[in-house]
Amino acid sequence: MTTVSDPVVLRPGANDAGELREMTRLEKAVGPEWARLIRGIITNPLSVTGIVLVFLFAMLALFAPVLAPPPNENWPRMQIPRDGFKAEPQPPMSVWNKNSPMSVPWWYRNVWPRQEQWVHLMGTTSGQYDIWYGFVWGARTAFFASFVVTFATTLLGVLVGTFAGFYGGWVDEILMRVVEVFVAFPFITGALILASLLTPMFGRSVWPATVALIIFGWTGYARQLRGDILATKERDYVLAARASGAKDSHLMLTHVIPNAMFPTLVRISLNMGAVVLSFAALSFLGIGLPEGFADWGQIVSFARSWILTLDVYWYIIVFPGVALLLYGLGWNLIGDALRDILDPKLRGKKA
Repeated sequence: MTTVSDPVVLRPGANDAGELREMTRLEKAVGPEWARLIRGIITNPLSVTGIVLVFLFAMLALFAPVLAPPPNENWPRMQIPRDGFKAEPQPPMSVWNKNSPMSVPWWYRNVWPRQEQWVHLMGTTSGQYDIWYGFVWGARTAFFASFVVTFATTLLGVLVGTFAGFYGGWVDEILMRVVEVFVAFPFITGALILASLLTPMFGRSVWPATVALIIFGWTGYARQLRGDILATKERDYVLAARASGAKDSHLMLTHVIPNAMFPTLVRISLNMGAVVLSFAALSFLGIGLPEGFADWGQIVSFARSWILTLDVYWYIIVFPGVALLLYGLGWNLIGDALRDILDPKLRGKKA
């Protein structure tokens, strides 16, 4: 009895000679391009390092209630507890007198067995806000800002870029003129002004800065995806699907967008880290967030009055600064790895 063999694909070699091989399970499940992308991510040292850094911050955000318990059950979780109102910051491992965490978890007793009560592990800022609490819970603010802003800007950019690139003509002209209006404003300046205007509407919270970053952050996705779609829609498989009577919606969702999105994935990863830096910049300037909110940028802002004495009060800026650096670095390493994997010049090399 004869059996039907598994499908094979022509995989170009380093010298473009090509070789026939069977499709792997991963390629059958997600397709050859996505399979190559996934293999490259889990084998590229840059992306692995970035994934480890992002994973550590994810664990920090997930286990924040254990790593930095709030003073009591009714305490607003994202509000940094303060140990009094003294202006001068306190150094790391100083005694915590007021509003200390309500419980001492197992990890704290194992790391500092001689400490019977909580201390300020990373010191305090001016106004006696605990840096450790802001460092841990600030990871949640970072993930909220990066995911919400990146998701919303990507969605807006994909919609505008897809319609502009796919339909062209007057649709393209109108949408690109709208894009140019937003591009005319400097990004951080426009976000700063808009967030200031939105603060009375939303109150002092994460939303003024988040909405402002979304409004001024989607144009890059739209312009990049428009260019990719202009090239993708002229490919043979799209023209063949159109000739067979496929609707525009089917063409965009099945053939055009999935094959034009690969370069946009690099921008998404890079922007995940950049958004947090922009959010921290607005927080540093006092836009949107209430005082004492668990955000790395706001902790850094408490160091403004001690710039000339940072050799003594170094801990105010070092700990949140390192968090911002490593969080952005993790996403940038993933983005750089994606760019290397998706580079057409490297298609013949081993991912």
